[in-house]
Amino acid sequence: MKPRILSIDTTSEHGSLALLAGGEVVGHAERRSTEGFGHLLYPDVERLLAAHGWQLASVDCFAAAAGPGSFTGIRVGLAAVKGLGEALGRPVVAVSNLQAVAWHGTAPVRAAVIDARRGEVYGAVYSASLQVLVPETVAGLESWLETLPDGEMELLSTDSALFGAALEGPRFGRLPVRQVPRSLAAAVGSIAAARLAAGLALTPAAVDANYVRRSDAELFWKDAR
Repeated sequence: MKPRILSIDTTSEHGSLALLAGGEVVGHAERRSTEGFGHLLYPDVERLLAAHGWQLASVDCFAAAAGPGSFTGIRVGLAAVKGLGEALGRPVVAVSNLQAVAWHGTAPVRAAVIDARRGEVYGAVYSASLQVLVPETVAGLESWLETLPDGEMELLSTDSALFGAALEGPRFGRLPVRQVPRSLAAAVGSIAAARLAAGLALTPAAVDANYVRRSDAELFWKDAR
């Protein structure tokens, strides 16, 4: 039987779920919520599984978008897959949102960008095989663009309007820009399927969040000291 994966993305208000069998997406659901997904996630999972005749016990691996993104959203998704993996004795895969953005690309070099708020972006550069070429970081957009390697590459983001006038000029003006889906569960599941096949899925306890930047609460506590 083809390995079955349930993939979850609750890291932004554009949440999504995906079911994959043998690396192919067989079911997908999206839900937008500005109030989080803690109260919505499990009913949505039940509905998606039922719609495709799957039982939760038939899932071979659970995957989640691990950030960067909403701190609460990251925790909701990871807690769900870790709990399900622990309860059913299944492996878990946590996938970087930036890597999931890069998955949508077609170029040999892919620069992935996500809005980090407060005038900053999360960014990283990947190869076509999704290996990290420039590590994930958080920075102002223009300063991050200056760290990009020379040569041909593709810029990918869940919101291409982020780039605005920053891409004007001879160096960046000709770079292709691709807007990818805001809901990343299908990409996360596809990456997880490759890791599962390569024996790289983890035990639930070994999975952790990928915040990249400290939470507002941590920054406030440091500033208040």
